[in-house]
Amino acid sequence: MRNLKLQRSRGCSGLQALGSPQCFSLRTDTGSLLVASGHSIAELDPRAQQVVNEVSLNADSYLPEDGSGTIVGIQDLPDQESVCVATASGDVILYNLSTNQLECVGSVDSGLTGMSWSPDQELVTLSTGQNTIIMMTKDFEPITEVRIHQDDFGEGMFITVGWGKKETQFHGSEGKQAAKQKTTDVLPALPWDDHRPRITWRGDGQFFAVSAVCPETGARKVRVWNRECILQSTSEAINGLEQALCWKPSGSLIAATQRKPNKHDVVFLEKNGLLHGEFTLPLGKDQAKVRELMWNSDSTVLAIWLEDMNSAGDSKPSTYIQLWTVGNYHWYLKQSLHFGSDPQRAPVFLAWDPEVPLRLHVLCRGWQYLCYDWAWSTEHSMGDDLQDDANVAVIDGDRVMVTTFRQCVVPPPMCTYQIHLPTAVNQVTFHPEPGKTNDLAVLTADDKIMIYSKGEKSHEDPTVKVGAVGGNGFRVTAQTPELKATYSLVLREGVEPLGLRLLTWLRDDSFLAVSSGEGPSQSRLLLLRPAGVEGLPHSLEIRSSVPVEGHVITMCYRQKTGTVALQLEDGQIRKFLWESLEPCIVEWRDDAGRSVGFPQPCVQTALCTVAGEEQLLGLTDRSRLFIGDTELASNISSFVLYDDFLLLTTHSHTCRCLSLNETSVKGLQSALSCESGQNDETLRRVERGSCIITVIPQDTRLVLQMPRGNLETIHHRALVLAQVRKWLDRLLFKDAFECMRKLRINLNLIYDHNPKVFLDHVEMFLKQIDSINHINLFLTELKEEDTTKTMYPCPSNSTAQMAPVPSGKKVDLVCDAMRVAMENIDPHKYCLSVLTSYVKKSIPELEIALQKVHELRVNPPSVAGAVSAEEALKYLLFLVNVNELYEHSLGTYDFDLVLMVAEKSQKDPKEYLPFLNTLKKMEPNYQRYTIDKHLKRYRKALQHLSKCGQEHFTEFLNLVKDQKLYNEGLRLYTSDSPQYKAISCAYAEHLLEQQFPEQAGLLLSRCGEKLRALEAFVTSTSWQHAFCMAARLHFTPDKLADLARTLAGKLVELRRYTEAALLLEQYAKDCEEAILALIEGTAWEEALRLVYTHDRQDILETNLKPALLEAHSNQISFLDSQRTLFIRHKSRLAVVRELKEKARLELLDEDAPDCPDAELFSEASSMMTAGNTGSKYSHSNSRISARSSKNRRKAERKKNSLKEGSPLEDVALIQALSEIIHTTDKITDEVNSLLKVLVLFGYDGQALQLQQDYEETLQLMDKAIPEIWQDGLQQSSTPVLGPNSTANSIMASYQQQRAPSVLQQEAELLIPPKMKKNFKWKLRLLQ
Repeated sequence: MRNLKLQRSRGCSGLQALGSPQCFSLRTDTGSLLVASGHSIAELDPRAQQVVNEVSLNADSYLPEDGSGTIVGIQDLPDQESVCVATASGDVILYNLSTNQLECVGSVDSGLTGMSWSPDQELVTLSTGQNTIIMMTKDFEPITEVRIHQDDFGEGMFITVGWGKKETQFHGSEGKQAAKQKTTDVLPALPWDDHRPRITWRGDGQFFAVSAVCPETGARKVRVWNRECILQSTSEAINGLEQALCWKPSGSLIAATQRKPNKHDVVFLEKNGLLHGEFTLPLGKDQAKVRELMWNSDSTVLAIWLEDMNSAGDSKPSTYIQLWTVGNYHWYLKQSLHFGSDPQRAPVFLAWDPEVPLRLHVLCRGWQYLCYDWAWSTEHSMGDDLQDDANVAVIDGDRVMVTTFRQCVVPPPMCTYQIHLPTAVNQVTFHPEPGKTNDLAVLTADDKIMIYSKGEKSHEDPTVKVGAVGGNGFRVTAQTPELKATYSLVLREGVEPLGLRLLTWLRDDSFLAVSSGEGPSQSRLLLLRPAGVEGLPHSLEIRSSVPVEGHVITMCYRQKTGTVALQLEDGQIRKFLWESLEPCIVEWRDDAGRSVGFPQPCVQTALCTVAGEEQLLGLTDRSRLFIGDTELASNISSFVLYDDFLLLTTHSHTCRCLSLNETSVKGLQSALSCESGQNDETLRRVERGSCIITVIPQDTRLVLQMPRGNLETIHHRALVLAQVRKWLDRLLFKDAFECMRKLRINLNLIYDHNPKVFLDHVEMFLKQIDSINHINLFLTELKEEDTTKTMYPCPSNSTAQMAPVPSGKKVDLVCDAMRVAMENIDPHKYCLSVLTSYVKKSIPELEIALQKVHELRVNPPSVAGAVSAEEALKYLLFLVNVNELYEHSLGTYDFDLVLMVAEKSQKDPKEYLPFLNTLKKMEPNYQRYTIDKHLKRYRKALQHLSKCGQEHFTEFLNLVKDQKLYNEGLRLYTSDSPQYKAISCAYAEHLLEQQFPEQAGLLLSRCGEKLRALEAFVTSTSWQHAFCMAARLHFTPDKLADLARTLAGKLVELRRYTEAALLLEQYAKDCEEAILALIEGTAWEEALRLVYTHDRQDILETNLKPALLEAHSNQISFLDSQRTLFIRHKSRLAVVRELKEKARLELLDEDAPDCPDAELFSEASSMMTAGNTGSKYSHSNSRISARSSKNRRKAERKKNSLKEGSPLEDVALIQALSEIIHTTDKITDEVNSLLKVLVLFGYDGQALQLQQDYEETLQLMDKAIPEIWQDGLQQSSTPVLGPNSTANSIMASYQQQRAPSVLQQEAELLIPPKMKKNFKWKLRLLQ
């Protein structure tokens, strides 16, 4: 649905060279034209508008002096810096452009009728006057010469398998009579045919076709030859085949023209000579003749050069050029260039540019040169409200086919309606103002502008015909426009065809257009308004003409800001201040005052606002998208602006939708350069080659066109969510719900978008939806998940994002609010939805829902249309599993309700009736106990069973023991009851089994079981409670002594020496054993107190002093071993770190010599990555570690092994050093106590030695802490990303993100241990 929009038209006139021009060839390196005339070869420079070089062909008699000579071919040869010319007299002339030498490289006596070079310019074919073809190399060495007219078909001769006779074959619509008819003779060529052969090459240079008049029949035939000049095929006999011939560069078809009795067609032939498709020219019978056909370089446009037939004897026929394109198997006439009847303005030759596909060069007989640059453009309306019908206009000759995509999406060439104009259409533009965006203005080839508008009561216009939406049985919903005004343009005389371009509608009565300027590189901006002259009421006059230095190639207008942006051919951007008193042009500058321009010229531009600044977007023909001078992406195939969104398609077959309000230019650049995430709503996959046509305003539809021409409508997720959010903000719940339901958007967004607003307007939501099924659908989709944080993240500037969120569970809040609202509006109507609200709560309230059903059964509603109990129960069974519902109904203790549910279920009555009958015979409390036990609601069962009397207490106690409901059982009885005591004893036995003897003893003590309580306290070594029980049991002193010795032994085993000594001294009355226990526990000072209290100084010599010396020796040995081990581990850690640093440098040298993130590979990250490489230990021991804690500890020790060369050796070393420091620092109190006693007994030498050794050890460790735990180790494990990150650095940082337990353990190792420096342990008298 694209049109050809003229971007630039250049021309130069007033030039004059020898003779009249006949043909030309383009010099691609300089941009000049090599023009051959009847006298000379001239080089024309369009930029300088002068003839820069000319050589006469009359001097050496190549052409006659009178100028009657004919040039049959001209070709520029860049490799040879020459131009080759073939004359009708038979000379092949080579003119060297650098040396200006003229050379005849060959001559044919019979003369030449044509010359054509292969696309690679390696071969040249010449057609001679003897109807032969001469093939030569580029050095003009003959290869072969063959006759054009041959009897053979060629190497591609069709094979007949001989199945049956012609009369028995299928003949299509013509029937069998066609086989019996005799073949008629082929008609000869038309009288105006010049009878010259036409040669055309395929784009790859492997084949060429020749169209020549057969001497026998006088009709034209097309023959196809290969590169070796071997005939491949001959076309079938085609009546009325004309001279024009051109092979499509893509190689599929050969275009020619055929005149039929009632129409004039362009026909296509395949390489095998058979016809393959056609289209009819919009001409009357014998109205015009086709001079030439020409494909452009990318095979998208076919140019047809036509000339009116001289039927009335007029010597001045009109000439025109038509540009045709194809889409969806339909041929469109996109542009028509009318040159009038002036012979001097008639074209003599035209050619497409070989490098710029949509550039056409035309040379007229009066030495006027014209160059036209076109670009593909989609003409669509620019409105953004509901009144805009999303119109797209397609030009097809004298018709404008308009499709209103809001009402219908029909594939071209079908459309909503067609506008028929008196002449060919060259451009269409739409009204920009809101409410009038469906109006369109049409610029025709005769420089008239016709305004079509849709009024409130449009009348039928005979020039507007309904298209695909009409017909029998269809109601036309699209409103058709009518012709409101026709304006003729008052332009200067002698303006070339398409003198007006880039027509833009500004206001009701204002148009803006571009025309050629006075100079060769100038343009003029024309502000057109209706003429005020009474004699010219329907004409547009130029109210303002502003010259522009440079050619304006694009122009766009933004109605919101009134900005008109122009782009020049070199990419410069200008702003046209058209509303000022003196319209003028200024440079486009950004907010910083810097001049902005495109690095490359763009073929499509659009104005938008990005981060509060107005910007100009541009797309080049090489798929590069710019915003100002910044390139956003280089793979964009199409884009369109809608509201605050930029929608674009890429060559990677995706459609992106980016919000311009939420990002900056850099944000857009980064968004288009990186891959999107899984839940990225901005990206969607589309079919290969899709291009954007339009967006339906205030809707979610985006229309794409495929390469073949068919259309596809998609609902882009970003557009859908944006529109849904708009509807929700405007409280249009129904529109939002219908869209979300149809496009499978999670319905939770209705609440999550703005919870407070939804809860405040629940009744409005219910009234708008007004469908029980839809309300139930909404309730059943409710989840606790906040979709604005997971599936559909809110825009950063959204007001809903800042709204307070109500406290409580989301599902419960919505269900309760909707249930209250439904019951207020109409409880009978919303009965099923009310049931749904009970069932969908986080803890389903099935009992209440069942009770509602039961109420319906007991009291059936009398309201018409109300839901019956059977329907409600059936619906409830649809929501809830039948067995679960049966269990819940049983839990209500309502047997009528149970029977109602059971009857609707698939249960066999033999299963539930006996059980229900048994229950009915029971006492109410025991009945409820039985039901609760059946439903495994044991706590409720206990409550009911406790009310059943003493005879059921045994059953009660067994239930307590089985389900371990001791606390619940104790609460159901008073503390002085025998049942309470029985439960307490059972609980105590349970606690003893669970290894909680002290708690068991407390329970037994409270129940009066003193002896059993004493045993429990002794087992738990709770000696205070044990002696309390002994006192209550009135133990004798001997029993107390035995009890004390027993408990003292247990305390010594637990290394609680001081408590053991207390029991031995006070209860066992054995001071010696008490003193020995204190000596064993190194409680020196307490031991001395008891020695002197009980006057046992003999123990000093026998036990205390030897124990002191032994403790001194042990401490000296311990400190020596710890110091030695510490030094060894510290030295090894330094070696390991050095080795890992070397490995890190080698890795960086291999991957990135200048890696800017080398600091990321610190010792911490090295240690972390080493931990990851050693993960084989954890994997290999995963099965073992699941067996027992012992094996888990073993696996952990194996993982952090101190073995040299292990992956985590540095971690193990740090862990070992930390343990040594903690262990050494922990004995400070013990050393201080030992020093005091050593000094007391005169062991000053030993005390001094111990104090010095311990002090040296502590100082050694304190100084080593900064070396071991360096600052670089305490870095964050957060992944390091950013523009300067490398693959290795990102991988290393991500590898640090492992299990939390592993991270916590390693984090603890990174923290240096703290020593007790403030504790005064040293003795000053030893210093």
